[in-house]
Amino acid sequence: MWQAASLWLGIDRGVAFPWWMKAAAILFLCVFIPAHLRYSGPVNFLWLSDIGLFGAVLALLLGSRLLASMMLLATLVPDGVGWNLDFIVACLTGWHPLHATPYMFDAGVPLLIRGLSIFHPLVPALLVWMVYRLGYDTRALVAQSLLTCVLFPMTCLITPPGRNINWVYGPGQPQSLVPGWLYLLALILGVPILFYLPVHWLLLKLKWDARGDSKQVGFQRG
Repeated sequence: MWQAASLWLGIDRGVAFPWWMKAAAILFLCVFIPAHLRYSGPVNFLWLSDIGLFGAVLALLLGSRLLASMMLLATLVPDGVGWNLDFIVACLTGWHPLHATPYMFDAGVPLLIRGLSIFHPLVPALLVWMVYRLGYDTRALVAQSLLTCVLFPMTCLITPPGRNINWVYGPGQPQSLVPGWLYLLALILGVPILFYLPVHWLLLKLKWDARGDSKQVGFQRG
């Protein structure tokens, strides 16, 4: 059974990630999880970026090509581009074009919570490196899109509009221009098309999908 699961997850025993990186990832989660449970509650972990963090750590520990590829699709545009752009513009001008990082400038938010947000730029960078070494799994586009189809309605069902997790109630702020179900449907369809598909095409253009067919010389197992 484990052999079948390893094959499906694309676990590559020929590519070893350094032990200190795995230890640092686990240590980060040991701080991140209890801090956010206390401050934001468990529903906060429904954020796509948080799932990207958890998935990236799991992919790092397992050496999973599929998980790393899925999480790269999930985080590269929203976090690697969107979150960082919003934060940098806000630092320079005080304006949040995507309304993604106002909490980073809110003195009412604990400094630890704001500091832990360092994962937003770090996780996409880590995943780029991981997928470069493991190779891109082309199944990731469908798998991540299906995950999104489950995640967004679940978020809408169990979280209040005030939290607006994953922006399921509106872009940045809850919206009232169109019916909620129509907006949610557009979000479920739009995120894979606008965020995942361009990254998928780019990785195919770079031929990173072919990298998984040959073993890369990596770090010695520790």
